[in-house]
Amino acid sequence: MYDAEVLKPSNSGRLIADLIPDTHAFLWSRTQPDPQLLALLENPDYQPYLVFPGEYALPGQEVVTEALSEVFANQGDPEQGKRPLFILLDGSWREAVKMFRKSAYLHQLPMLSFSAETLARYQLRKGSRDFQMGTAEVAILTLQSLGEEGCAEALDTWFKLFISSSLATRSRLIKNKPEHIQSLKEQFAFQVETLRLK
Repeated sequence: MYDAEVLKPSNSGRLIADLIPDTHAFLWSRTQPDPQLLALLENPDYQPYLVFPGEYALPGQEVVTEALSEVFANQGDPEQGKRPLFILLDGSWREAVKMFRKSAYLHQLPMLSFSAETLARYQLRKGSRDFQMGTAEVAILTLQSLGEEGCAEALDTWFKLFISSSLATRSRLIKNKPEHIQSLKEQFAFQVETLRLK
């Protein structure tokens, strides 16, 4: 995570930790990578993937574009092997590219890349290119790629609620529609309860 990202009210990366246990967040440093992050990347129990657009892959860097559920099906039961560990670079697009380019330890990781055929919904800090999504949106795509539809849907609803609530503080149009936010809250509560029962 880029250092200023933690202070931004528009940061959607924090939503992931609200739903996904065993989520880690590390502040990025060009000169002093966090030792705990490096230890996770070297942990033999995990298979790390950098979630980033494939067009930025370095020569020889593996790019995975198919659904991870298919990759794992071809490799056998993932429960018998390594657990996937997803690295999401949390920051503005310019900051994320800088973190990737200046972090040699990321260059050796396989890259999970999505073709974003629909425009990002992220209305708080919209990217200038289609693949520039909010961190939570990238996590939703990653969960869908794993076949974790229930978690993806719950995070998607939590993200919509985050966006609607954030915009409600800025716009009279949405302030006049509190039933929309209430509906999202109820949907999210139901989805979280459903996940707990599984």
